[in-house]
Amino acid sequence: MATGFIFDPRFCDHDTGPQHPERPDRLRAIHERLQATRLLDQLISIDFEPANLSSIEHIHDRVYINRLRAACASNQAFFDALDSAICPESYDIALLAVGGALAAVDAVVSDRVDNAFCALRPPGHHAERHLSMGFCMFNNIAIAAEHLRKVHQIKRVAIVDFDVHHGNGTQHAFEDRGDVLFISIHEDPRHLYPGTGFTQEKGHGDGLGCTINLPMKPRAGDSDYQQVFDQSVLPALDRFKPQVLLVSAGYDAAAADPLADIQLTTVGFQWMVQQLFDAAHAHAQGSMICLLEGGYDLTALADGVEATVGVLLAAGKDV
Repeated sequence: MATGFIFDPRFCDHDTGPQHPERPDRLRAIHERLQATRLLDQLISIDFEPANLSSIEHIHDRVYINRLRAACASNQAFFDALDSAICPESYDIALLAVGGALAAVDAVVSDRVDNAFCALRPPGHHAERHLSMGFCMFNNIAIAAEHLRKVHQIKRVAIVDFDVHHGNGTQHAFEDRGDVLFISIHEDPRHLYPGTGFTQEKGHGDGLGCTINLPMKPRAGDSDYQQVFDQSVLPALDRFKPQVLLVSAGYDAAAADPLADIQLTTVGFQWMVQQLFDAAHAHAQGSMICLLEGGYDLTALADGVEATVGVLLAAGKDV
C-alpha cells in the first residue's frame, strides 16, 4: 500500500519576492526535510500536468481566469490584492498546482495509491470565484472536490481545513450544497484575516448545516483543538460519512508561525491528521488527500509536513 506525493521544482518559479511570507523556500524546506528523514524514499511520486481550463471553470469563471493570465503576462506585481504577489510564471504555476491536486485525486480514487500529500503552491483556499485573496490564485481544493463530484461521481466529499485562516473561498464555493461538507478550524475571525468563518455561518438552502466553522481563541493549543475535534469535527464526519476526505493542510497554527496567534505543536498536528485518517478509514476506505495551504515558519512547516506524511505512510501500511 502506498502514499502518493505531488511535488515539482517548478512550483518554486512562482516568485513572490524575498520578503513575502508565501515564498519558494517553503517548498524547499519541505522537500529537504523529507529527503533528510528518508520519508521521501517511501513516497510514490505521482506524474501530473497543468490542469485544463474546463476543470478550473468548475469553480472560477473564465473572466477571472483571463484576468489572471493577463496580469502575469504583463508582469504585474500583484493580482487583485496586495498580498497576492505574482510574476510572469505565476499563471502557469497555478495551473500546474491544480493539475497536481487533480492527479492526486485520480490516483487515490483509482486505487493506485491509498492516500496522498500534495506539496504545492500557490495555495488556494482563499481564492473566490471572481477574486484572488490571501496569496491564493486558484482554489486547488475546491476544484479537486468538484472534480470528485463531476468526474468520479463521488456523492459525498468532505473538506477539513485546519489552516489558521478561514478558508473563505472554499466555503463560498459549496455553502449552498449538501454534497460537500466543509469544516474549518481557524483563529477567531475577529482577530485574524480574512474576517470570515463565524460560528453562525452554517450554509444556505440545501447546504444548511454542511458548513461548520470552529473559531479558536488566540493562544489556543493542542488540548483546545483536541476538544473541538472530539466534540465537533469527528461527529460531523461520522454523520456525513464522506466517500473521500480532502484536507486543507495549513501549518500556520503552529506556535512559531509569525502570521497568527495559535499555539499548536507538531504533536498536535500529528494527532489531528491521525484522527482525520481514522475517519477516512472508517467511512472512505482511507481515501484522504492533503493539500498544502499555509505555514510560514520554515522549521514549523517542515515539522508539520513530516508529521503528516509519517501518519499517511503508517496508515497505508496498516490498512
